[in-house]
Amino acid sequence: MSKIKTAFFCTNCGYESAKWLGKCPSCNQWNTFIEEVITKGNLQEHPWADIKNKKSNKTILLDQVKNTSEKRIITQDAELNRVLGGGIVEGSIVLIAGEPGIGKSTLFLQNGLLLQNLKVLYISGEESEQQIKMRADRLNIINNNFYLLTETTTQTIFQEIKKLQPNLVIVDSIQTLQSNLIDSGAGSVSQIRECTAELQRFAKDSNTPVFLIGHITKDGSIAGPKILEHMVDTVLQFEGDRHYTYRILRTLKNRFGSTAELGIYEMTSDGMRTVTNPSEILITQKEEQLSGSTIAATVEGMRPLLVEVQALVTQSVYGTPQRTVSGFDLRRLQLLLAVLEKRGGFLFGTKDVFINIAGGLKVEDPSIDLAIICALLSSYEDIPLPHSICFAGEVGLNGEIRAVNRIEQRIAEAEKLGFEKIIVSKYNKKGLNLKNQKIEVVALSQVHEVYQYLF
Repeated sequence: MSKIKTAFFCTNCGYESAKWLGKCPSCNQWNTFIEEVITKGNLQEHPWADIKNKKSNKTILLDQVKNTSEKRIITQDAELNRVLGGGIVEGSIVLIAGEPGIGKSTLFLQNGLLLQNLKVLYISGEESEQQIKMRADRLNIINNNFYLLTETTTQTIFQEIKKLQPNLVIVDSIQTLQSNLIDSGAGSVSQIRECTAELQRFAKDSNTPVFLIGHITKDGSIAGPKILEHMVDTVLQFEGDRHYTYRILRTLKNRFGSTAELGIYEMTSDGMRTVTNPSEILITQKEEQLSGSTIAATVEGMRPLLVEVQALVTQSVYGTPQRTVSGFDLRRLQLLLAVLEKRGGFLFGTKDVFINIAGGLKVEDPSIDLAIICALLSSYEDIPLPHSICFAGEVGLNGEIRAVNRIEQRIAEAEKLGFEKIIVSKYNKKGLNLKNQKIEVVALSQVHEVYQYLF
């Protein structure tokens, strides 16, 4: 009998070693090596070898390569088209990760069913055919060109693909697949890497787009080796608070478009509904005026958004004041509080401070700084700010209001939603054409000027 071959793999980056190592030489992480049984099969055994091959691999001069725009499949989901950079590129492999129960399977089952003119194969290693059928009935979309396969072995999957010749393959999920060429269990580092490599070679050789749904670990990173993200063309993150109905589809990596794009969905009983104008939803309609609430004009990707910022400043009853944030960076809040103490003389050192971005959004745009500061001052003084005013500006360490990019789009979005004033940086007003706009643009340069103007 042949000896069982084992190898050690780094769970962080997938580095392979013949013996156990304390520190990974590739990613420098400690205690990440695990032992796995491997038995590599012969390359001729790979089942995609005789699937329709449209490429001839030979050496070619760079000047001889023809500039052709990649062919894209335009889906009926405008948000998915935006996030992918204009549609699904033929032959691309896309990884979608998110928390359990966030709606990954629902979103891509729905998109597969909506592609009526394409032959779609949905491969599930987690759910039975009856479970998928129940979800499809709930979505209430009829498609006679949609095929199901509940299988985890890649060799069987490729045999079915060879018979069916689909135009799109959706795999739910990559952690459940298993290749017979490797003896380790499903979900192990070597299995995830091998199964992804097989699907990648199939996608490139047959020009068929493949969607891989993946899991995430408890610290929020994509489960499996880091090399998984390098192997695929596009990495999407599906996120949101399960207590809210809104979900966000972010691009972490995209070889065919921008990585700054963002898609917003609303989870309903009939599936995922695209949110075409999120600003109206993210702003609470209030009749009475309350302190500590401001509106920030931010930009996510190519899309301007108006979001509500809520702040609460109270007297601290403990020795160490609390700093609690939801949807905002805690260290950025501490920096802004230090600016208010040093440059404005406000005593936040004895106050508990709470910040919340309404709607469950996580905002990383620095232009939200000015809205955060004004919400803090409003709650500190207990003076409500008018509903008709919004803010767009970054705050520096010297208390100056810095210019932000794409200010025209922010102003246009605020005007469209009926705001009368927007406070921006003085340095943003250069070159602005404000002749045809009804909104009043207030340009200020320092935080103390904003305080004097508002309070």
